[in-house]
Amino acid sequence: QVQLVESGGGLVQAGDSLILSCAASGRTFSSYAMGWFRQAPGKEREFVAAITGNGITTSYADTVKGRFIISRDNAKNTMYLQMNSLLPEDTAIYYCAAGTLVFRLQIGVGEYWGQGTQVTVSS
Repeated sequence: QVQLVESGGGLVQAGDSLILSCAASGRTFSSYAMGWFRQAPGKEREFVAAITGNGITTSYADTVKGRFIISRDNAKNTMYLQMNSLLPEDTAIYYCAAGTLVFRLQIGVGEYWGQGTQVTVSS
């Protein structure tokens, strides 16, 4: 069992940066691929980024590529999402998830999910 807790959300202006964190419980954090997802009001949840267990390989949605950076610190059981050049359309609840493989996270298949943190970007 893995418990995930997101933090770092808030209200920012367009062009600002924000760092989200996802703290995981358990001793097997490094064995999981991890991902970030988001869900805007009235829209379906969408994939944002994912990273392999060893942190070497990453994957991004086209909408955030070049602006967001996913990373993880296995010693701290924590994953991060550095969000730069934020746009109003980035406004959403951001969720972290743990899964078996990056490509499964890319299609929305995660084994464990956090409760989410709200990110609001004003224009």
